[in-house]
Amino acid sequence: MARALSKVPAVTLGFWIIKILATTLGETAGDTVSMSWLGETTSTATGWGYLIGTGIFIVPLVVLIFAQIRSSRFHPLLYWATIIASTTAGTTLADFFDRTLFTRAWHVGQATAYMLGSLSLFACVMATLMVWRRTLGTVSIASVREPRAEWFYWITITFSQTLGTALGDWTADSFGNATFMGLESGYVFGALIFAGALAVVAALWRFSRVSPTALFWSAFILTRPLGATVGDFLDKPVAKGGLDFSRPIATIALLAAIAVGLWAFPQRAGKAH
Repeated sequence: MARALSKVPAVTLGFWIIKILATTLGETAGDTVSMSWLGETTSTATGWGYLIGTGIFIVPLVVLIFAQIRSSRFHPLLYWATIIASTTAGTTLADFFDRTLFTRAWHVGQATAYMLGSLSLFACVMATLMVWRRTLGTVSIASVREPRAEWFYWITITFSQTLGTALGDWTADSFGNATFMGLESGYVFGALIFAGALAVVAALWRFSRVSPTALFWSAFILTRPLGATVGDFLDKPVAKGGLDFSRPIATIALLAAIAVGLWAFPQRAGKAH
């Protein structure tokens, strides 16, 4: 009898490497559209560029999710294209909440806006997981092979990608002008914190009896702020603690790295139950 397979990849080291690259790409690609092309970092910024950017990315995201659900089996390129679409949309949506909605409509400071955005989106992730578990009895990715589970899966992922940007920005902002190895960069400290948190999750997976499903979603969420802080470190101006790389060039380079990753670590469907 053929073994049942899910419509998402098996969770391997290669999966996590490509996921981190994809989340970093989401940050640079989202910033390319909203900040570089729509001018949200210029003196003429209106704050609405983040919402426009979200609209640009939401369309391919919805199309790709529908294609994922309609597909009868796992397709690596389709899956990772959907992940990239969710992480770019998540970047611009989080920036809209943190830098336009809360700061301009609610008139709160930037640090408070990051906190409100992170807490609100974390609540959305947890609520989606709870409704998913209550509806289908499990949030294990091994169950992602029928439409209802797939919808919950992609909604959770999109919320987690959006949360990651807000959480990464909040963490980096909290360090202010802290210096690391001669670099004034809260982004470096933020990346180190999230990398350390991922190391703890990996240790728990290896040496404890904590639920693998809980550890998977913890790691999945943590890879996004790691990618967000690394992406910001690459493309933000030197004066703000970044390396000031060209956003479009960084995006293309990361896209090439993902292509290499897919070649070096062939993705296969995970086991279903």
